[in-house]
Amino acid sequence: MEWIVSQPWRAHQQPAAEPSDAWSHLADGRLATLVGSGYPEAYGELVRRHQTAVYNVAYRLVGEREEALDLAQEAFVRAYHLLASFDSERPFGPWINRIVTNLALNGLARRRVPTVSLDAANNTTTAWTLPDDSADPERLYLQGEHQARLRQAILALPAAYRAVVELRHFQECSYEEIAATLEIPLSDVKSRLFRARRRLRQWLEEHP
Repeated sequence: MEWIVSQPWRAHQQPAAEPSDAWSHLADGRLATLVGSGYPEAYGELVRRHQTAVYNVAYRLVGEREEALDLAQEAFVRAYHLLASFDSERPFGPWINRIVTNLALNGLARRRVPTVSLDAANNTTTAWTLPDDSADPERLYLQGEHQARLRQAILALPAAYRAVVELRHFQECSYEEIAATLEIPLSDVKSRLFRARRRLRQWLEEHP
């Protein structure tokens, strides 16, 4: 996937040190620190590394390519302005993924997203296999040949259920992290996951 995010950091003067050809060898935390230290061009390397994953998060939540692209771009712009709050000792990927998740959920709250067609779902390179979750006995059913229908099943879920599936199975967040991201009680996380998994199983059984 090739796309260029809007880059507000381009407007700044880059200091002479830390040449860009060396940035590809730096850890995400170091790049983030450099941006905050006056090297805004280092942010371009963070975008390059994480743009596909961020787009995939947005697409899984909204099910529409152009909107997912817009959300991914907005997420990177927002993350750039929030970078001072990022802990460089922690992974950058989960942080930016949660930003785009919240942006997508805000959009979903304003309108109902229709289920994408099977053809549309097949025209994306997004990976939809649910990561292994030992607490999820139906995971084997949701793999392999069922992936195309799983795309539709996830997009048929209410936004609140779609969000917990995304955070738990694709971003591999803990229950506590999901509760913090969605600003809901831990008990709600568990109940939404239970209901989401049940709805996914029912949808797949009803659409063989």
